[in-house]
Amino acid sequence: MRPLMALAGASALALFSTNHARAQAMADMPGMNTPRASKPAPKTPVRKAARPAQRKAAAAPPVRRSAAPPASPAPTVHAGHQPDPAPAEASHSDHAMPGMDMGAQQPSQDHQGHAMPSTAMPAEGAGVQVDSMPGMDMTQGRAVGMDHDMAGMPAMTQHGAGGTGLAPGNAPAPAPPSDHYADRVFGAAGMAESRALLQREHGGGKTSFVSLNIAEYQIRDGEDGYRWDGEAWYGGDLNRLTIKSEGEGMIKGGKAFMETAEVQGLFSRALDPYWNLQAGVRYDFKPNPSRTYATLGIEGVAPYWWETEAAIFVSNKGEVLGRIEGYYDQRITQRLILQPRVEINLSAQDVPETRIGAGISNIELGLRLRYELKREFAPYVGISYDRRLGQTANYARADGESVSATSLVIGIRTWF
Repeated sequence: MRPLMALAGASALALFSTNHARAQAMADMPGMNTPRASKPAPKTPVRKAARPAQRKAAAAPPVRRSAAPPASPAPTVHAGHQPDPAPAEASHSDHAMPGMDMGAQQPSQDHQGHAMPSTAMPAEGAGVQVDSMPGMDMTQGRAVGMDHDMAGMPAMTQHGAGGTGLAPGNAPAPAPPSDHYADRVFGAAGMAESRALLQREHGGGKTSFVSLNIAEYQIRDGEDGYRWDGEAWYGGDLNRLTIKSEGEGMIKGGKAFMETAEVQGLFSRALDPYWNLQAGVRYDFKPNPSRTYATLGIEGVAPYWWETEAAIFVSNKGEVLGRIEGYYDQRITQRLILQPRVEINLSAQDVPETRIGAGISNIELGLRLRYELKREFAPYVGISYDRRLGQTANYARADGESVSATSLVIGIRTWF
């Protein structure tokens, strides 16, 4: 046994000598100097600076208390390392959290521009209230330090405002673009002609319209009658050639007799989107003798969407007449429409030849209910009341005619 023990001891001694020699060789290499281990320094508690908020929190009764957090042990100082400075001796204030008052800590001169707003921390062991959250002053209903001036942000700066970014006012519209790319390919002259054609086709085109607002048969006591009132026009948005016609007659013994009939040829000029000024000639076929009138009138949409027409007529005999009429389409459904209508005729003097008296010669009131089978075709029924007034009524009595008439009407309103 002794030889074996001696052999084992010799092997262990040789192994230890080899490892020790290898360690010494590594220690002699550049950059591999390792300080010798020393005894750990004794633990020294870090003194905490007095905090003003602790005194305030101690004086104010907390609403809700929670258990005090356990005191953390002081950091252990190891050899070769300097202990971390106390919070009150920190050299960089930008490491502090926003809204934290670290007691005596003050931002250094180099970092004062980056200092965040601070608020005292609650005392240890005191409950945290919502109103005492760091950086939150709820006394004014908002958080202090949370206001931001958006205009001061770099991304919100306006550079060269224009177009819809201009302030309200009467500034002229921007000039249309002149650098059309197509001009480089097809030539400026050819493209100018194409753009002019486009403008004529979109808004500058010619259109036409024909309508019969009244085309009806009148049923009344004694003598039935008929009546029509329509117009047609051709032109653009501003200038149009307009033709109007209206008249009425009676039916006796199965035969139709025309009482009044007229036609007007007018030039119409738009004053604005709602009104047109019209001027032209009116010719009366009936009653005899016929008359020719110079005509000046206006038509358009009055307030509350009343379709309105007013005209003055001066005959070749110097007689002056006037007319005002209007109607309104009251939609009951999308297809069922009630139309009240009024027409008033006037005269500046008595005209015995045509049996018209001075003043208001007659008034017509009507109420018609139509149903649009199509927008362009609508049959209707209604009632019409016609009354002659003043000297015109006297002429009618002298001729043995009725002064007033009430009619049940059946007709068609159409346009195309």
